[in-house]
Amino acid sequence: MSERQDSERRACPRGRVRVRTERWLRILTVIALVLSVIACGTRRDIGVDEEVSVARRSFSFETSNNFDLMSKYRISPGDVLDVLFQIRTWIEKESFRIAADHTVAVKFVYTPELNTEQLVRPNGMITLPYIGETYVVGKTPKQLEADLKAAYAGTLRAPEIFVQVPEFQSSIKELKRDLHTASRGLSRLVTVHPDGFVVFPMLGEILVAGRSITDVNDELNEKYEVMISGLHVDLFLEKHSGSLVYVLGAVKEPGGFTIAKPISVAQALALAGSFSDGAELRSVIVARRRHEHEIVATRLDLTRSADLGGRGSLFYLMPDDIVFVPRTFLNEAAQIGTELRDALMFRGWSINVDNISLDDNP
Repeated sequence: MSERQDSERRACPRGRVRVRTERWLRILTVIALVLSVIACGTRRDIGVDEEVSVARRSFSFETSNNFDLMSKYRISPGDVLDVLFQIRTWIEKESFRIAADHTVAVKFVYTPELNTEQLVRPNGMITLPYIGETYVVGKTPKQLEADLKAAYAGTLRAPEIFVQVPEFQSSIKELKRDLHTASRGLSRLVTVHPDGFVVFPMLGEILVAGRSITDVNDELNEKYEVMISGLHVDLFLEKHSGSLVYVLGAVKEPGGFTIAKPISVAQALALAGSFSDGAELRSVIVARRRHEHEIVATRLDLTRSADLGGRGSLFYLMPDDIVFVPRTFLNEAAQIGTELRDALMFRGWSINVDNISLDDNP
């Protein structure tokens, strides 16, 4: 074999290696281009000076899409309520009936020395000359007049008797003494206790937390009308404890934050000082109580949303929502339930994994 042939033989393997290397480089270049196209399809960043429309959304079961307003306000522990009382004694009653603690005046026209004015005792009785104890509760003044004329017929000649109720209710006087102040009139400020109850004058404890002002106001008027005919109350929210959202997990300042209107997840993260190192932004969990015993959770991929510069929709939070930023990827209800149960111990939410429905919104 000549020297030239031997040289070509030795050069041939290196040529084949070079060809294979170039082929792999071309394949890797194609793969990189494909991945780049896929990435662009997954995350479409907003370009410099570009204007895009960004959608706003929340949980699918919410009936209102008005992200600028809260839903109907529900009373919360710590709220201060103003109870304004009105004594409507001027309202004419179709059939006014005497009740316990009314003051009853019995007038004898021809024998004024028998006149008497008495407070109806708790047993419904008053005591009258000659006839003794007489039951008066539930009777109208006219009915009592007729009963007394019949009762005195054997004692007095042609008895002429009139019945009046000069003091509509003695409890009204007590209520006025209890409530009246120079600055507020007949009103009382009450604070909702941590257990959700409020102590109202004469009624005692009533559960108000989680209910609307109108609902509680209607119940109060029903109860007060039974106790004191003509007593009406108007309930107002004097001071609210604040609507809160809770941001937990891998954030710099976890906790509860007061909001005046619905806010996006990005705004909630800003209130918490932003996310911390190691946060798994592809798997942010938002939890909301839908019913008394059901928690609905959804998973958000913030790397694709407008929250962090993408073109995805903005997810809006409502009062009492929980935002949980994990450090590991979560995609199963069991994982989410375990993480939330540990994170929400301070809030007092009872998390049942079986009652968590996962609304996956990557």
